[in-house]
Amino acid sequence: MDLPQVVSRDEWLTARKELLAKEKEFTRMRDVVTEERRGLPMVKVDKDYVFDGPGGKVELLELFDGRRQLIVYHFMWLWDTDEGCASCSLLVDNIGHLSHLHARDTSLVLASRAPLAGIERFRARMGWTVPWYSSYGSDFNYDFNATMDESVAPVEYNYKDKATLMREGLAFFVKGDGHGMSVFLRDGDSVFHTYSTYGRGADLLVGTYNYLDLTPLGRQKYINEFLHHDKYDV
Repeated sequence: MDLPQVVSRDEWLTARKELLAKEKEFTRMRDVVTEERRGLPMVKVDKDYVFDGPGGKVELLELFDGRRQLIVYHFMWLWDTDEGCASCSLLVDNIGHLSHLHARDTSLVLASRAPLAGIERFRARMGWTVPWYSSYGSDFNYDFNATMDESVAPVEYNYKDKATLMREGLAFFVKGDGHGMSVFLRDGDSVFHTYSTYGRGADLLVGTYNYLDLTPLGRQKYINEFLHHDKYDV
């Protein structure tokens, strides 16, 4: 790529202040969107979902671990190589210490439609401690649009049906597992679904992206070109 233009310090400062005004506008708009997100209505979860975890089978309510809020990252599993998706792995690599979330009454877990043995093997390889559960054998992935299979449910990914996905050249998302994130709120023993996002909706959570976005060279690679962290030759 071409390098930025070389200018005087005064010219740089003028350009920087112009960009700063746009950054502040973006920050204010993000605050507005964040407030609207918090105000979304919610849907009660009536189905009993059962997951496999290191300690045995658990229900959705138990994933809260006693806290009021639960964030579930739908971690895409690659069945052809029997390992976790590299892009999803990049996101998990960027998850910080969970104590900060726990202090705000919020739990964060990963869920994949894959056998627990494979998940545990891959988690050990990556060195992660984030709670990770298998949704294999349940309707969880299908109901929250993280797995597309017409024989189970109508195809919908990122709030687009199959016809729309095909028309927009997104055929990759009409079959198999995808990635995304869903948020739940607990009120006593009642669980409510408040939010889900897919596609680039989770970009903001990838700290690596945010750091690279500050640099002239940017991200340099498309999301699918990032590797598992143990595959880089650096």
